[in-house]
Amino acid sequence: MSLPCSDIRSSETLKKPPWIRVKLPTGEACKQVERVLQKHRLHTVCDEAWCPNKGCCWGAGTATFMILGNRCTRACRFCRVSRGPQGEEIRSDEGAALAAAAQELGLRYLVLTSVDRDELPDRGAGHFAACLTAIKAGNPGIAVELLIPDYTAGEIAPIAAAGPEVIAHNVETVRSLQWIRDPRASFDTSLATLRHAKIYRKNRKDRTKGGMVTKTSLLLGLGEKKAEVLTAMDELREAAVDILVMGQYLRPSPAQIPVVEYISPEGFEGYAEEARNRGFAAVVSAPLARTSYQAHAAWKLAQDAD
Repeated sequence: MSLPCSDIRSSETLKKPPWIRVKLPTGEACKQVERVLQKHRLHTVCDEAWCPNKGCCWGAGTATFMILGNRCTRACRFCRVSRGPQGEEIRSDEGAALAAAAQELGLRYLVLTSVDRDELPDRGAGHFAACLTAIKAGNPGIAVELLIPDYTAGEIAPIAAAGPEVIAHNVETVRSLQWIRDPRASFDTSLATLRHAKIYRKNRKDRTKGGMVTKTSLLLGLGEKKAEVLTAMDELREAAVDILVMGQYLRPSPAQIPVVEYISPEGFEGYAEEARNRGFAAVVSAPLARTSYQAHAAWKLAQDAD
């Protein structure tokens, strides 16, 4: 079942099951993250996207930083991030701020993502590379995961050259439900981004065991059929994606599309088994899982399997 655009606001709201439990962030580690973010004027996707794992991740002293401002040029129907035809002015010191924040938080693994910036000549790819370079320079030994927009081969080139441990890009949902994304996005476009990242991974001169891997995520509960999810897995493996994350779609506000179905924890484990059987090096599959959830552990699994 898929919902046409006209039914986004009128669909009946489902009652949340008992396994959907979102903990508010508490504790000194969380407070420290907040202080560092405010000090360096940094955004996190944890706040902007209302991530259900904010309490878990912030309580452990980690966060997923969002660069290129907090205004997106796209209008996906499942996302509550602010949007507009143009993003905010890019901070020239953002890389330095991120490097300093990583130092102060003592991070060993950092996830960096962004809004879409379609109005920029390179759509922000150069800024991604500059931020990554600054983070690495200021934090020797840190591992960095980049969750990028649907960049082309030329846009991925400077990012791959900067040496991330993981390049992630989300297909978001199965083929039949791609209408929930901005019209400029598609399953095929996302597959192309993941393939390009994998090609650069193979061509890197410093390629060694445990080098750069690729990653994507699927939101479930949007009306997809099991066969469609399995087909999506097959296509992702054909693109040599290493890490797959699957989580329950949770409606951020009445302005976004409603939940069609709540998948049980057992259902997520069943999907995880299907994914492992297809050869993904690491699988994260749970109701509250999101792209950055257990990211460090998933990367280490994929690194060991390389």
